[in-house]
Amino acid sequence: MPGRQQAVSNGDELVKAVAQLARNLGLEAKEQVRVARRIWGAVRKIDVVITHPQTRKTLGIECKFQAVLGTAEEKIPAVIKDIGAWPIPGLVVFAGEGFTENMKMFLISTGKAVEFSELKPWLCLFFGLPMEN
Repeated sequence: MPGRQQAVSNGDELVKAVAQLARNLGLEAKEQVRVARRIWGAVRKIDVVITHPQTRKTLGIECKFQAVLGTAEEKIPAVIKDIGAWPIPGLVVFAGEGFTENMKMFLISTGKAVEFSELKPWLCLFFGLPMEN
């Protein structure tokens, strides 16, 4: 299926897979980029920052993985809001069997989230890269 990527089994693997996908597309990718502090003082880091080497267009990606059903997905709406405070455009990339269909639909409906399996075409559109058939 077009856009399908390798399976990941945890959040760290998802971060690495997103960064590698970007590099495979000819983009620059940095992991765990510090970008100031949150309201309560904790250091804010963006999981992956992707930059087009010629245009310098930049995108921050927050990676969320959930293997089994649970309460972790309840934090996702706050993540969507948090990326609005970033100094660059942001996107949530999610993976794992633990997200309910309702949460998947919520994430997709925000326009600020995409499932990992659909990230490649999304990045191609965002950065103006050629789409593969």
